[in-house]
This record gives sequence, C-alpha cells and structure tokens, in this order.
Amino acid sequence: SVVPESRPAVSSRTKSSKLVEDHQAVQSLIRAYQIRGHHVAQLDPLGILDADLDSFVPSDLITTIDKLAFYDLREADLDKEFQLPTTTFIGGSEHTLSLREIIRRLESTYCQHIGLEFMFINDVEQCQWIRQKFETPGVMQFSSEEKRRLLARLVRSMRFEDFLARKWTSEKRFGLEGCEVMIPALKTIIDKSSEMGIENVILGMPHRGRLNVLANVIRKDLEQIFCQFDPKLEAADEGSGDVKYHLGMYHERINRVTNRNITLSLVANPSHLEAVDPVVQGKTKAEQFYRGDAQGKKVMSILVHGGAAFAGQGVVYETFHLSDLPSYTTNGTVHVVVNNQIGFTTDPRMARSSPYPTDVARVVNAPISHVNADDPEAVIYVCSVAAEWRNTFNKDVVVDLVCYRRRGHNEMDEPMFTQPLMYKQIHRQVPVLKKYADKLIAEGKVTLQEFEEEIAKYDRICEEAYGRSKDKKILHIKHWLGSPWPGFFNVDGEPKSMTCPATGIPEDVLTHIGEVASSVPLEDFKIHTGLSRILRGRADMTKKRTVDWALAEYMAFGSLLKEGIHVRLSGQDVERGTFSHRHHVLHDQEVDRRTCVPMNHLWPDQAPYTVCNSSLSEYGVLGFELGYAMASPNALVLWEAQFGDFHNTAQCIIDQFISTGQAKWVRHNGIVLLLPHGMEGMGPEHSSARPERFLQMSNDDSDAYPAFTEDFEVSQLYDCNWIVVNCSTPASYFHVLRRQILLPFRKPLIIFTPKSLLRHPEAKSSFDQMVSGTSFQRVIPEDGAATRTPGQVRRLIFCTGKVYYDLVKERSSQGLEGQVAITRLEQISPFPFDLVKREAEKYPGAELVWCQEEHKNMGYYDYISPRFMTILRRARPIWYVGRDP
Repeated sequence: SVVPESRPAVSSRTKSSKLVEDHQAVQSLIRAYQIRGHHVAQLDPLGILDADLDSFVPSDLITTIDKLAFYDLREADLDKEFQLPTTTFIGGSEHTLSLREIIRRLESTYCQHIGLEFMFINDVEQCQWIRQKFETPGVMQFSSEEKRRLLARLVRSMRFEDFLARKWTSEKRFGLEGCEVMIPALKTIIDKSSEMGIENVILGMPHRGRLNVLANVIRKDLEQIFCQFDPKLEAADEGSGDVKYHLGMYHERINRVTNRNITLSLVANPSHLEAVDPVVQGKTKAEQFYRGDAQGKKVMSILVHGGAAFAGQGVVYETFHLSDLPSYTTNGTVHVVVNNQIGFTTDPRMARSSPYPTDVARVVNAPISHVNADDPEAVIYVCSVAAEWRNTFNKDVVVDLVCYRRRGHNEMDEPMFTQPLMYKQIHRQVPVLKKYADKLIAEGKVTLQEFEEEIAKYDRICEEAYGRSKDKKILHIKHWLGSPWPGFFNVDGEPKSMTCPATGIPEDVLTHIGEVASSVPLEDFKIHTGLSRILRGRADMTKKRTVDWALAEYMAFGSLLKEGIHVRLSGQDVERGTFSHRHHVLHDQEVDRRTCVPMNHLWPDQAPYTVCNSSLSEYGVLGFELGYAMASPNALVLWEAQFGDFHNTAQCIIDQFISTGQAKWVRHNGIVLLLPHGMEGMGPEHSSARPERFLQMSNDDSDAYPAFTEDFEVSQLYDCNWIVVNCSTPASYFHVLRRQILLPFRKPLIIFTPKSLLRHPEAKSSFDQMVSGTSFQRVIPEDGAATRTPGQVRRLIFCTGKVYYDLVKERSSQGLEGQVAITRLEQISPFPFDLVKREAEKYPGAELVWCQEEHKNMGYYDYISPRFMTILRRARPIWYVGRDP
C-alpha cells in the first residue's frame, strides 16, 4: 500500500485548503472501498477461511478508528458533513453525509456478505451501473411474497437431497448440501431473464447438484429421476447410458413468476469437468443463429462451475476468450461458481495461485460478485443483478457462491481424513434452510406452522413420485436429450428410412458454382494479384470439367447451400486455408477490413455460409462446434485442424463427446473433423493426424462376419459410432461431404485431408464423377490393365490416401501395370467388408499386401488386419509393407 507523505501542520494552511484535502481524502476512501472492500467482506459461511487466499487487510479501509490517520483525518471529523462525489450512490437522494455515515454505508455495501470486483472494468457507464445497483440505500428490500417464495425454493432444494439420502443411503448422488441456495439462485436468474424477454436458456453444469437442478429448476418428473436409482432398470434405447448425474434434458414450460413460456435445456456432459463449457456456448450460438437472434435477446446460456475446476481447467479460459469474437459470441453468459472451498480433498492453497477461483474471468472484464451462500437474500439479489447485467450489456458476468460441502466428495467418501478442522466446523453448522426460516419467523413473515406445512407438502410430492417410480422398469434415454430434432426421426426416434440417395448433382449446378468460385461478386473490389491467378485457374478447370481439392469442397458446400443446408466451417485460418488453397474470404487490397465471401452469392434464396477463423484454441473451439452441430440436423458443421495432429489438445472433446456421445446419451451429431495428414517430411509435429486413435475408438466389429444386404452400406453406417475416411480424389471428398447430410441419421465424420494432393496434378476429378447418379465409393478398385487379365496379377495392394499416387508412379516406372493391382479404401471405418471381399476374390492367385506410409504400430494396419482375416476366413495372409514400428 502507498503511504501518503506527511502533510505540513494545519496552522500553516488555510482552512479552505484543509477542507479541499479532506474532501479529496473522502473521495479516495470511497474509491478504496469500491476497489478493495471485497478483501474484508464476510464471505465464508464457516467463518474459518478467508474466501480469498490474499488475506491481508488493506490499509486504506477504515477497519479501526486509528486507520483514519491514513487519510489525515481525526476522530473529530467523523461527524463532519462531506459532499459526495458523483462516482457514488451511497447518499441516495442526499448529496452530503457525515463521515461516520459514509463509512457505515460503504461497510454495509462492500464488506458484508457480498464482495464486489468490478473496478477493473474500463467503461465508466458500466461501473456506475453496478455502483447504483449495490450502493443505493434500501436496494436489497424484498417483499413478503418474495421472501416466502425464496423460503419455498429452499425447502424444495433441501428436502429433495434429504429425500434421496433417506431412500438411497448408499448411492452416490453428488448432493448439494452446503450450497442449497444454488437452486433459488438459478431460478432467480431464469425468472429475471424471462422478464427481460429471454425465451430459451441453455445450461451446462458439473455433477454436483445436477439431480436437484433437473428436479427443481428444469422441473423434470420426479419419478423419472427416482426410477434411475433402481438397479433393475433396463435401457430401452441403443445407448449404453451414462450415470444419472451426467444426463441432459430439454423441457418447455410456463415460468410461474413471469407467466411466459420458457425452454430450458441442460447439456449432457462427462466427468471431465468444464469440458461442457464450450459445447454449451456453441449450442447457444446455433440456437441464436437459427432464430435470427443476433443480439442474444431471446436465447442465453448459464454455466455452473465448481470452484476448483474453474481455476484449474484451461478450457475455462479458452471459452472465455470466445465470448466476444464475431462468429462465436453468445452475447454474454451468466457464470455461477459453486465455490465450496475444496476440490475432492485438495484445499484452495494447493489448488490455485490466484486469490479467488474466479480471477480467470477478469481477462474479459466480467464483473464478479462473491457472495456468502448462507445469506439467501444476498444471493438472490446478486443473481438478479447478474441476469440484468447480461441482458443490458450482453457481456459475461460471474456469481461466486462461497459455500461449503456438507459431506465428502460423494456420499460414500470420508472428508475428515484430510480436512478435520473444516469438517468439525461443518458438523456444527446450522443448515441454511433452518437459519432462513428462523429469520422469517422472527420477522413475522411466516409462521412455524406454515413452514412445516411447506415441508410436508414437498415431502408428500416426493413420496407419491417415489411410489409411481416403482412401476417404471424401462429407461428411455431419448427422454433425456438436451436438444431434440423435431421431425427428423420417427416418433420412436428411429431414422425415417435406411437408404441414402445418390450424392451427385446436375452438371449445370457444378458449372454455376465453378463460375462463382472463380469470380469476385462485388463491384470495385481489388484482389491480390496472386489470387487473380488462382481464380483464373478455377475458371479454367470449370471450363475443362475438372476439379481439384479446393474446388470439389466449394461444390459440395455450394450445392448444400442451394438445398437450404446451412454450412459452417471453423478453425485456425480456415478462411484462406493453412495451405493457401481455399480462399473463401477475399480481402480488398485497398480498403481495410472490406471482405467478400463469394459462396454467399451463389443463389438468391440459398442458406447462409459461415466461414470463420477461430481463436488459437483447439479444445475450446472444437467443443463449440460440437455444440453448434447439436442444435439442428440440417447443417453441415466442420472444424479443421491447422495440422491433423493439432487435435491432440482437443482429445477430451473427441473421446468424451464425439466418439461416445451416442452410446452414452443417444446423442446423434454430424460434426465433421478435417485433419490434414501425410508423412511429407515436415517433421513429426506436422505429419500424422493419428488415424490409429480414431480407428481404435471405432466400434466396428472385426469378428462379426456381416450379411451383405441391399442396404449394407447405410445400415453399417447407422450401427457405427463414427465414420473415418481418407479420400484420394476430390470427387470422393465432394461425395462424402454431401452424403453426410443426405444420410437419414447423423454420425461424426473424421476426414484425413491431404497436403501435397491439394496441388498434385494427378489428384483431379472430372465432372463425370460428380454429376447426377454418381455417389461416394467406399472402395475404388483397380481399373487399369490388371483388371483385363486378373489371373496374371501377382500382387494386389490395398492402401488408402496419398500413398496410392506414390505406388502408381513406381508401378509405372517398373512397367508392372499388368502384374500389380492397387485398390484404394476411401472409407476405412466402418470397414467396407463387402467391397474388399469382392476385390480379393477377383484376383485369386495374387498375394495380398497392405501398404501404408505411417509406422507399423500407427496408421491403419492394426485395424485392417483382423478385418481382412475375417473376410479371408484366415485362408490367405495379408502382408504389411510400410515403415517399421
């Protein structure tokens, strides 16, 4: 702290200068409370820990009379009147107050049960708005009706946990005891938002308190929740299911406080804490997009966090940094942190270096309110202001509920091993419901009898639901979907057909897209000379009826836009493309920030195309795009890694949501991952997109010898968890992108995209391979000299991707076209058993070889080997050719 230099004695100064200095001192004093008052606020309900780890008492706060000397004020000045500055509202309608009263009002605003951090915000209007909400005398007055509603909500929150504890004593449920106030807190945010016009709230939260939120905030039927505790319950859907406190939910209902319709959805999530944050933001963004809600006035998100996770998980920071980016903003999120001052068994001093768990939010200038969770009225007020802030300024805001955890990490865990002092205090702690009920009874707002009746009423509701839950023997996980797709599936959630139409398109459409792709649709738009050359090349290809990789992508996207399918491509530098091949956004060379997206000028009534460079994040951005793809099946949502192996840092989203989302949550998702791949001498960080990882996580069964029915391709796709392809031709890439949308269901699609093939003279396709009637080829068979004399073929090589071109070149240089056949697998998983079998049978005398450029213990070999054995009935071997392990 800065200590002011001692001033000259009063005698040598005039009285007027002393008066000015005293007024300046009072201004400094007020500002000190606004900035640092939270350091001495009484935030910990247990009264044993400072809620912030920085436990110093600021010397410029008047905590004892002798501290007045810091401002060169005396005890005698306490009753002097001072003019209040315009930067405070503590006076209400009065413009002057005595120093004693100024300090008292600052204490009551900044040092009681609410600790405010907002003075780092550099917008004066926003700071003034917050000061007015908290400093104005009498703002925290509640009507009798509001107090009774708060009590009733606390009763439901508390008695729900008590009921579960009584009925299922040995079950984990990650109860909310110690932070029961979270239920009224969330309900207040929703009420206030509904009042301000919000119609759709998307929630993300960890496991603690989730069942309580489902029951009392989203209002899921209690019997649906209780029946999940029955060990004999069988799942009716194809999903393996997840634990009850990970499932999602979607519910439309009337908000009783505002009498308006509200839709609440809770996104299903794994145990990987905070991984759901970007997913919620992506889903919210999509819902806003489809409603035309560019300002976020109808749809908003609420994220609930745990204190230790909020500070510890890096994806929190990645998500915050999307909050104000043009193609990612959701126009403000309300963050509620359940800060129970412990993470499993780790105390805050070991869990973070920052004073508060919420300090990460300061990077985006979000105001932060710390509040003692044992003061329900303070909590409700803070939440109401937070909702109002979000809907006024469309910026993030954080509410930090400082509370405790009455039991261990879960109900079976013993916390006394590691936190004896804390838990001795917790065992003595009077529950918040009793504290608040006693307060209202003392105030005469409610009688003891009314309070007991409220408890009995809710207990009766629980008992009746428990009775009904005993009849439920089957669990429909589909009832727990976070965003249903109305009209996409049958009533019972099955696809409407099991066929996929041909993916080719009429030639005139191909030509039209090619012409627009090689033009600049805006007047007086000056492009780079190098780009003029690229566009001329595209025009030339279109005339010759051929496409390269970039043009094939253009045609796939453009044709879907014509059919009303929204396309969104996101990732690092995707507008131009890492390898300078895409150029979907043209930049005027003369006018700063003037851009043109020709793809949005294809047809007058086309769907919109969004192509957006993302922040330098993989985990956060891939999670965001996954959430975006959840909202509607009628959109093609793609995320491109700068290099394929950069998906490493998004592994959590890939493992927990993309590969397993359907098994756990019956959650279809059509997200597409574009992963540049190829061992091309660019060093280990820029070579492999790790195909082996995706194949190891495919549920395509190598031992099941399939019956090759008419619709084998589509039914096999329906049974798999995701589709893995490595296209060797632009036409293949074109078809697989279109098939992704034309399939009657949605599966994630992993595409290993090329680097050298983007410009390889042989890697071109003709319009003939893309016109109406053509479709995706899972296997491209040998079509050269070897097919005319199959009996003379000595070797049949199977491969995938760019190595095909290396093999063809070598075969040609050795003149072996008649003796070596080369077959390409365009789709690796689910494995094309039927077509591979046909190829192997075509060349009965040939030795079979799998060739790959990846190392033997990477790439595809470990995956394809048992599947070839299944096809060949172990009668013929398939040899490996490629790099050593």
